[in-house]
Amino acid sequence: MSKTKERTETSALNGLPPQERAAAPVKPPRVSARRRRPGVIALSLALIAAGGAGVAVLLLQVGHRTQVVTVVRDVQVGQVLTEQDLGQASISLDPAVKMVKADDLGSVVGKRAAVELKPGSLLTASQLTKDSLVKAGEQLVPIGLKPEQVPATELVPGQKVQLVHVPAQGETAKDSSTPPESITGRVVKASKAAPGTGIVVVDVATSANDGPTVASWVSSSTLRLVLDAQDGS
Repeated sequence: MSKTKERTETSALNGLPPQERAAAPVKPPRVSARRRRPGVIALSLALIAAGGAGVAVLLLQVGHRTQVVTVVRDVQVGQVLTEQDLGQASISLDPAVKMVKADDLGSVVGKRAAVELKPGSLLTASQLTKDSLVKAGEQLVPIGLKPEQVPATELVPGQKVQLVHVPAQGETAKDSSTPPESITGRVVKASKAAPGTGIVVVDVATSANDGPTVASWVSSSTLRLVLDAQDGS
């Protein structure tokens, strides 16, 4: 009975015009489900996990910051540091860089600057000293050097120098075979060249006995400053 009905419906459709036959329901094609490969899934999960671990490490490195001591105003060579001279900053610090940490700020207050400190710079232990740059039994003598007398090598605190006495202008040495008189000194500070004149003032520490002699050479313009070798030889 059903087969007869089906043949009847088919015959009826064949007898319809093409436009009406196209409107008849069409069965959708069968789509086979794609089989997922376990290996591909495992690889995808591993890549996601590795990427997440890399991001976590990067965030830890960026977030690890250290509080260090900074300089907030000019500090001259030999000047005693106060809390008002120092500040703090948070930076990403390389372990190889030996900066003074904020926890140690109290230990550097009261020490002297071994070099000139500028605002905005980070403080290191090598820039400080416990000792006075002019020691007991020494005197500090300022020496003005004209541009042609200033050595090309930068004068730095602690550098050893020879203060040489030379004949005054128009004089000649009494005995050319005798070496000129000289006194050993140590640089405490060297100023920048003065605008217009270019004169550089160098503070030199000498023994208390030699201080007056050096001062007299300076006043008579018969002194020359000679740098010692870096190893002191």
